[in-house]
Amino acid sequence: MATNRTFTMIKPDAVAKNAIGGILKMINDAGFRIVAMKYTKLSTEQAGAFYEVHKERPFYGELVEYMTSGPIVAAILEKDNAVEDFRTLIGATNPAEAAEGTIRKIYATDISANAVHGSDSDENAEIEGNFHFAADEKH
Repeated sequence: MATNRTFTMIKPDAVAKNAIGGILKMINDAGFRIVAMKYTKLSTEQAGAFYEVHKERPFYGELVEYMTSGPIVAAILEKDNAVEDFRTLIGATNPAEAAEGTIRKIYATDISANAVHGSDSDENAEIEGNFHFAADEKH
């Protein structure tokens, strides 16, 4: 069953390019409501834990290094059919394959520096949102 929340991060490359405002405008214009948001910098431990699902993949070390290279903006977004609609808004992981008008087509540099993260399922949206916005702030 689809939920009405998803999680996103504006990644270090987009933050460094001062794209936060433009990306947030696209999110708002697409009908999403921001219910939680913070500007932060991930530690190596936090990034490693967040991307632990990729630990055995060859790109894991580079991913952790990239995600700790600068600040990010983490946010929980709300809208009917949030996960699917947000995945459509951000576009394909590889910006060269992303549809015109999507966040990644406009702001991403390449498949690695692809501007934003978007949860790929309702279950992961809840896990990822809780990771960054848990009440106990253990991360």
